[in-house]
Parts: sequence; structure tokens; C-alpha cells
Amino acid sequence: MRPARCYVLKLAIPVLHVTSSSAAEEYYCNRLGFRQVFAYRVDNTQPDPCYMGLTRDGVKIHVSSFSGDGVSGGVVFLLVDDVDALHAELVAKGVSIALEPTEQSWRNREMYVKDADGNSIRFVQERP
Repeated sequence: MRPARCYVLKLAIPVLHVTSSSAAEEYYCNRLGFRQVFAYRVDNTQPDPCYMGLTRDGVKIHVSSFSGDGVSGGVVFLLVDDVDALHAELVAKGVSIALEPTEQSWRNREMYVKDADGNSIRFVQERP
């Protein structure tokens, strides 16, 4: 008898819905420090609809303006080493902070930002 194959999950990539890929690229790349890895468009003469891959420090996020890809108002929870240092970086770039770095009762230190479509990016520093 052959042993059962074990499948190991390796990565989850959130997909956030955006209405404007240009606005999303400006915000995520110029403000939050992500880098565009790819952008897929049905018609390369039009900015939208677009499915875009972004990365920063090994973290991947996808944003899409295609109908049916996610819903605006999503949430992404990103673990960081130093939420206060990241806060200083984002404030220097003019990012509006929805929740300033806060010690939560569950022992995390958290900071939240929102994009133009109401998607919440939550930067979380876990405490031991």
C-alpha cells in the first residue's frame, strides 16, 4: 500500500478589488513601498480592467479592477518587525493613517491604512 500524499500549503496571496489600477499602483508602490511585479490587461491601451501583482519584502498582494475579483473593503493582515518604524516611513510619504500604532489587548501592536477603495491594510507586530 502506498502512503497517502501529504499536501503542504505554501503561500496565500490576497486579492483586493480596486476601481482604478493607476490609483492603486500609485498608492501601493509610491506610498506603501510595494513594487509592481506584473500587470495584466485585456487591452493594453486602456488602464482598466487590470490584474496587478505587487511585492514588498517578500510579501505579495494582488489588486484587480476586473469585475468579480474580490469586493472593495477587503482586509489584509501583514506581519511586520517594527510597526513604529514603518509608521514613520509611511507618515513621511504622506500616507493617511486610519489607526495609529496601537497596543491591542491581545498583545499585538497594530497600525491600519486604507486605500481609495476602502481596503484596509493592517500592519501587525506580534508580541510574545
